[in-house]
Amino acid sequence: MLVASGLAAGWWVSEAETHSQATGANASPSRPNVVVIETDDQTLESMKAMRNVNSLIGAHGVTFTNSFVNYSLCCPSRATFLTGQYAHNHGVLSNEGRTGGFHRWESLHAHNNLALWLRGAGYYTAIVGKYLNGYANRPRVPPGWSDWRVAAPDDQSVYDYTLNDNGTLVHYHAQPADFKQDVLTREAVELIDSRARKPTPFFLWLTYTAPHVANPDPSRNLPHDCGNAAKPPARYSRAFATARLPKPPNFNEGDVSDKPAAIQGWPLLNADGIADIQRRYRCELESLLAVDDGVKKVVDTLKANGALDDTLIVYTSDNGYFHGEHRIPDGKMRPYEESIRVPLEMRGPGIPPGVKVNPLVINADLAPTIVDAANADPGLVMDGRSLLGVIDHPASDMDRELLIEEPGGLAGVHAWGPGFEAIRTPRYIYVEFKDDQPELYDLKLDPFELQNLVNHPAYASLRATLAARLQKLKGCAGRSCRVYAR
Repeated sequence: MLVASGLAAGWWVSEAETHSQATGANASPSRPNVVVIETDDQTLESMKAMRNVNSLIGAHGVTFTNSFVNYSLCCPSRATFLTGQYAHNHGVLSNEGRTGGFHRWESLHAHNNLALWLRGAGYYTAIVGKYLNGYANRPRVPPGWSDWRVAAPDDQSVYDYTLNDNGTLVHYHAQPADFKQDVLTREAVELIDSRARKPTPFFLWLTYTAPHVANPDPSRNLPHDCGNAAKPPARYSRAFATARLPKPPNFNEGDVSDKPAAIQGWPLLNADGIADIQRRYRCELESLLAVDDGVKKVVDTLKANGALDDTLIVYTSDNGYFHGEHRIPDGKMRPYEESIRVPLEMRGPGIPPGVKVNPLVINADLAPTIVDAANADPGLVMDGRSLLGVIDHPASDMDRELLIEEPGGLAGVHAWGPGFEAIRTPRYIYVEFKDDQPELYDLKLDPFELQNLVNHPAYASLRATLAARLQKLKGCAGRSCRVYAR
């Protein structure tokens, strides 16, 4: 049982660090297999297309309705998954250059990360799909991985690409059967078939590249209307041909005078721009149907091998994505909900079916959750916390506050903005930029972040309180990152 130390008024740190510490999970006679399925740039809104994910994972387990990422960019987000740390602690701050990418990761964490911790705990560790940006083809497999089937160097090509299969480079061509998401599914199914009946538990990180913008352009396979967009398989060409682009109240926001200068600089979207966003949106949904097919095949394979009930399955994305909200036509790396909120569903031993958990959670929680379930010893001080206790007692986490960050202006990073740190509470988000005015939104009254309240007299006291809390979170580490307030 998760035991909280009493909800005293003010700001406090939870005393219940992991589910296993509180429940004695070390006494479990066996440890589950772990399968983490991760997409690339998937929004929460797009989960409407994921029939199999929702029925086979969410309906049989837990859907986290308020799941976020600390830094909404591919490589930093994946580094957070592999360390359980916020970006300012793991140090992988961009996708490339001296501050990020695979080379930065390798210099800091090659010998201390989730794969090594699980390998040390007796797990067979495997990755299928996208790894970290900048990983180039080479025969050497990074430490900690028992099985390495990684798309590199061009990880976003869905035809005419190469997989590094445990040091052997295997080239795939441009036939429909070579479509990457389907190949990744076949590799994952083969791996599960080979490992599910072994006495050693396995960890599989299955990282699809959909619905990220993909190559080739142009593609000789159907569909032919997905240039500079996600690429669906031919069988799903035009599956969402009539889908309407969501246009929430912040879509093509009319008045952005209260926003930072970088947002004020975006012109209103014109009809052609909106039509292009809608075209790309349809391609994204169609591309995700291949992932949804893959999830069903993974679950069916686990079931056929008698391993489904003994497997923790996690489904999530590395970050969200814009589709015209606040005039932003695409991309991420912003503190707004469309960028930082991601899907998260989980099923497995001891997890009740069909449950929705509402407290705020973050991608830094995934490594602690897996370490907890696997009874492994982490080699780093993790900033997140195990979600197994949150599932058992969600009320104890209702006041959690999260750090959202983006350093901005780094070498090799397209500068979406000036860089920021933000505190996301259950009701508010307060953002401090490095060289622009702050932002404050009351998400209960203004869920689409239309009215910046940072200079509103009625919110002056709240702003000061949130600014003080954010100041502490900026440099937090370990326990000091797991904060709650009333």
